[in-house]
Amino acid sequence: MSKRTKFAAALSAALIIGKGAMAETDLDIKFSGALEFAEDGTLFVGDNHNGAIYAFEILANAHEGQIMPSSIANIDGKIAELLGVNAGAVEINDIAAHPLSNDIYISVTRIGNLASQPAIVLVSQDQTLKLLDLSEFTFQKQELTEFPNSEVTFGVRGSGPYPPLPRDIAKGERPLNTLAIMDIEFYEDELFVSGVATDNFLSTLRRIPYPFDGAQSISSVEMFHITHDQYESRAPIRAMSVQEIDGKPQLVAAYTCSPIVLVPLDEIEDGAKISARTIMDYGNGQPLDMIAFDFQSPMGGEAAPMLFVTSDSRSPQVIPLDGLQNAQVVTHDVLPRGPKLDIHPLMPYGPVGKAVMFNGTPLHTTLVGGGFFTSVTRDPYTGHLNLDTNPTWFPNRIHDMLAEFDFPQYDPAASKARMAN
Repeated sequence: MSKRTKFAAALSAALIIGKGAMAETDLDIKFSGALEFAEDGTLFVGDNHNGAIYAFEILANAHEGQIMPSSIANIDGKIAELLGVNAGAVEINDIAAHPLSNDIYISVTRIGNLASQPAIVLVSQDQTLKLLDLSEFTFQKQELTEFPNSEVTFGVRGSGPYPPLPRDIAKGERPLNTLAIMDIEFYEDELFVSGVATDNFLSTLRRIPYPFDGAQSISSVEMFHITHDQYESRAPIRAMSVQEIDGKPQLVAAYTCSPIVLVPLDEIEDGAKISARTIMDYGNGQPLDMIAFDFQSPMGGEAAPMLFVTSDSRSPQVIPLDGLQNAQVVTHDVLPRGPKLDIHPLMPYGPVGKAVMFNGTPLHTTLVGGGFFTSVTRDPYTGHLNLDTNPTWFPNRIHDMLAEFDFPQYDPAASKARMAN
């Protein structure tokens, strides 16, 4: 069987579905993008090409074993083999952990030609990979209103004074609707969905009740961007989390280049024009995920609520929630004017927390079992993508790092005795 035939057969098995018990339409997913789980195991999948969100009821038993650190090397190659394509034809869009089974769900796209198709791969705790068969699940579908036109594409620009390269030109061919669903946050029987809509005021927050009933509210969002030194209303929120800030639930949201803003949930109403409160900026880069977790040091002490923010261009940023309480809101008249690169003396600005060590580049990341991060990680030596699971207090692989403790002459007892004197 050829790779093309194998791929077509696998996708047919995964995507062909009859009338879902909770839907009035056949499943017609064209893109599997942002993923989010509800507490009961409902999996939400964003389809940026169709302009819809799907909800699949994925029942599972609670995981009874102890989660352990693990690493699956070359995860993109293994997914490509599963789909019957070359590794370079697989794009990983997002990952999420089932709240009960702790299995990892990975949304992917086969890229490179007009036959590109979506798939969702399940990675179990025993590190087995399988293509998710969606025909096993009932589903609901919520179509988005004010969905951007697929014929409108991005502009083409170079880098500063330099002309555009071929990859810059290719970016200019992407339609705006590829950003229609950037992140999905489930909170108290509602979905909060960030992305772009129509009109010039593109940056949008959607509020959708679940179970779906066809209703949705659409709010437009602007914010002051510290690094860019301008108010912005087009670039969408990239990653977000609902947290209790200043005594009420608020969206903590991250944008590209990389301001963090607050949006009170009670302001997200249909037709609202929201001015998000900018409270910090940790510098250039594109945020990928924002994960709420409790940091518990193995050395003792009380657990502290944190946000773990990954980026395609930076080390992870760990932001204590305490720092967001009563934070100063930044507008154009607070700081000196002008754009601010990373080496500007004011950057990073605000209660940004700390950049933390991460061996390699963590891309899409999810919280597993409360005490572990699972990350699609770019290996610094091979360049491959690995799927690493590590404790939240030290989310690293140290197999390729040679430190004092690794030398055969190192004597832990002697070192401890010297420290005691």
